[in-house]
Order: sequence, then C-alpha cells, then structure tokens
Amino acid sequence: MTPASFLDPIALALVIGGTILAAVLRTPGRDLARAVRALATLARAPLKAQPLVDQIGALSRIAQRHGVMALDRTVLHDPDLAGAVSDIVDGLSPDAVAERLEQRRQARVERHCAAAEAWAGAAEVAPAMGMVGTLVGLVRMFASMTDPHAIGAAMAVALLATLYGALLSNLLAAPIAARLRARARAEAFERTLLAAPLLALARREARPVPGGRAMAA
Repeated sequence: MTPASFLDPIALALVIGGTILAAVLRTPGRDLARAVRALATLARAPLKAQPLVDQIGALSRIAQRHGVMALDRTVLHDPDLAGAVSDIVDGLSPDAVAERLEQRRQARVERHCAAAEAWAGAAEVAPAMGMVGTLVGLVRMFASMTDPHAIGAAMAVALLATLYGALLSNLLAAPIAARLRARARAEAFERTLLAAPLLALARREARPVPGGRAMAA
C-alpha cells in the first residue's frame, strides 16, 4: 500500500469544500478574514509586556523633560500603546484614558476570540462533512453494484472522506483554535500590565505644574 492509496480527490473536495462552505455560511466574512490572518500570529513570538513597559518609561522621561506634546512626535508601533499616548497628549482625564485603554484591550480579545471560534467551528464541521462524503460514497457504491471497479472507487470515497474529516478536525482546525485561544489569553494578560504605567503618566500630566500651566486637562 502506497501513500497514493490514501488520496482521493472526490473525498477531499467533499470534505474540504464542505467545511469551507459551512465556515463561510456560519461565520461573518470579517471574522473569517481574521481567522485566516491569525495564522500568521502563530509563527511570531508571543507578546511580552516588558518591552512596552520600558517604552512607556522612556516616554515618561521624554514628557517630563520636554513636555507632553513631545510625545506626539514619537513613533509607536503597538496600536493600543499609540492610542493611549494619543489620548494623554490630547488631554483626556486619567479615568478616560483607563476606560479607552480597557475598551481597546477588550476589543482585541473579542477579535482574537472570533478568529479562534471560526477555527473551532471548522473543527466541529469537518467530521460531519466526512460523514456526508461517506454517505455520498455509499450511494455511489449501491448504485454501481454491477460494476466491480465502480464499487471500489465509491468505497474509497466513503472510507477516505471519514478519514479526511477526522484528520482535518483533530490535526488542523482544533489545534489552531486551541493555540489561538491560548495566545489570546496570554496577550490579554500581558496587556493588563500596560495600564499602571500609562495611568501613572496620565495622572502626572493631568496635574498642574509650577508656574500655573496645566500639562493636560
């Protein structure tokens, strides 16, 4: 028996095509696009808060030395950090900065969960598509009882479709969903560590400075 014995284009088309179609029908297009883009995040190192915390410390020193408006010229690659610094520069209150920072964090968690749910849905559907392929193969087999060659081809579709559905679910879609969920939980925790230094910066810049000038209102 060779590896080619386990390849059947009809069974593959039924399982993979059916799983993709089910995912398209049950998942909003925006979440489906996120699920595909999320694959790239699995190849990157997980987010660590410490470099961002260090960057906030550097920004705090810049603001203390040159004024908070100097932060408007800094280039920040992390969108949540950039948004919080922009809020501080714009003069939002510390409470407003904290609220908007938490809103961004929650929105990011929701996006990550939506991507993971799309892959979890594919893992749920794939075995069912394998059973559909099995039923199609059995129908073809019973319709071709007088042709031994057709019976063998139909039986291959019936058996391999079940195999493909199980493999697609348990070796691809479900592990991806689990890893995306784990990555989302870890990143959500790391981002909570950004709140304290950012709020400390916001509170400091909200206080009036000697000379009567308020850094931020």
